[in-house]
Amino acid sequence: MEERMEVLEEKVRPEYTEQPEDRPETELSEQSEAISSEQPEEGADTVSSEQPAALLDQDELDDMDPDEDEEEKEEPPRYYSDKSAISVRNVNIVYRSLKAGSIKQNFFKLRKVKQEVFQAVRNVSFEVREGQILGITGKNGSGKSTMLRAIAGIFSADSGEIDLHGHSISLLSIGVGFNKELSGRENILLSGMLLGFSQADIMKKMNEIIEFAGIGTFIDMPVRTYSSGMYSKLAFSITAILETEIMLIDEVLSVGDEKFKKKSYEKMKELISKRDRTVVIVSHSLTTLEELCDEVMWMHDGEIVMLDRPEIVLPVYRDFMK
Repeated sequence: MEERMEVLEEKVRPEYTEQPEDRPETELSEQSEAISSEQPEEGADTVSSEQPAALLDQDELDDMDPDEDEEEKEEPPRYYSDKSAISVRNVNIVYRSLKAGSIKQNFFKLRKVKQEVFQAVRNVSFEVREGQILGITGKNGSGKSTMLRAIAGIFSADSGEIDLHGHSISLLSIGVGFNKELSGRENILLSGMLLGFSQADIMKKMNEIIEFAGIGTFIDMPVRTYSSGMYSKLAFSITAILETEIMLIDEVLSVGDEKFKKKSYEKMKELISKRDRTVVIVSHSLTTLEELCDEVMWMHDGEIVMLDRPEIVLPVYRDFMK
């Protein structure tokens, strides 16, 4: 029995740990010197290089804010300037016409001749940025071409304001801008000078314009002998080659033979890709507007129905026109 008790005592007896008082005095002094040498000097920074976040400065904590990335959403890339190229504000345009009758009859009538009034544009406002491509669509008689010609300065608004912010502008439209008694070559000079180019600048571009138009010997014939296709070819060539800062295009991309349609379309894409020219296109071709434009404006009865990205406006317009 006594032997078993001794065995149990051996198992439960704690291992002997050397106490400080059992160590030699020399060893204790050496250890205390080592510990004191590891302690920092008075006034020294006690925070280690691997300091916890709780001990960082408030500025550093702000930089480490995990919610910062969630709050800042990356904006989509902007391909055109923030500066305005065209500002249209509250524009109204009214057409007035007298009833049919001779001047003599109208002059001797005691009561005033009744005027027929048609409001083509009703309180329209929008902005076009520098380098932006805006498309305008709508059914016939919706005010698209009237709005475009008002921007070009051909029509004056009855009220409201159109501001081009000092940019040069050209209008590409069938039946506008040519003297039909002059030759095509003479009209190139006339159109270029009306756009603000010097005669020397126009002459430098003359051969390029004639070559791009591709109307052959008709270039030295009066414009009144031109077909609508030849007219549009020359008009497009002048506007595309001389390169004004703002280019207005009214349904001319759909005129002409298939070869010229393709050439003019590729030239338009080239001009647009430079992103240094502002373009406004009036067209019934929804495919053209979808492929070329940054935004599309839908007009109806002289008013803006929608103005947004093509993928938003055009499906609604298609449904409306069905």
